[in-house]
Amino acid sequence: MPRITQARREARRDQIRAAALRAFAAKGYQRTSIADVVTESGLSAGAIYGHYADKGELFAAVAQHVLSRRDDEIAAASHEGVPPSPYEILVLLTGGMARDLSDGRVLVQLWSESTVDPVLRAVVQKVVASVRAVLGDALRNWFATRPDLAPDGPDAAAQRLMPVVMGLGQAFIMQRALLEDFDPDAYLAAAEAILPH
Repeated sequence: MPRITQARREARRDQIRAAALRAFAAKGYQRTSIADVVTESGLSAGAIYGHYADKGELFAAVAQHVLSRRDDEIAAASHEGVPPSPYEILVLLTGGMARDLSDGRVLVQLWSESTVDPVLRAVVQKVVASVRAVLGDALRNWFATRPDLAPDGPDAAAQRLMPVVMGLGQAFIMQRALLEDFDPDAYLAAAEAILPH
């Protein structure tokens, strides 16, 4: 029997995560079953269990993937040309969530479930540490170009502003997922007016 390549294995995991994202966004973590992911993906239950031990592990993988996409975008922007401003970092952080509700809905579910599920809480802690590192690096790079706004140095300025940018991002995600009359453009315009630039 031929061996499955690592690339093929990753492609299958991506397929399963994408199907699970759609299922979790549509039905919620508690009401989504592996059978729903089977239906959404067109794969067998065995194919899914061959990659993920259970629904909790799959949900954690989906959430981690959603957040890592933002990390990658922010990291790339902070190392190419002029570093992004705090506002531009916020735009990258909220990224596709302004267009697509699925990512935001899954993140809101993750935050909720992580308050009672230690496995998901560990995922949140790990992902938040990664987001903090990427945001800190991006903000530090920007403050290095604006010493007038960082009298005590770029590191200290970045550390002070990072939880604010994260909080603005989380509030954007929460309101976008929950409020029908939420205006993402107005929110970001207001954030631009208060963030240093």
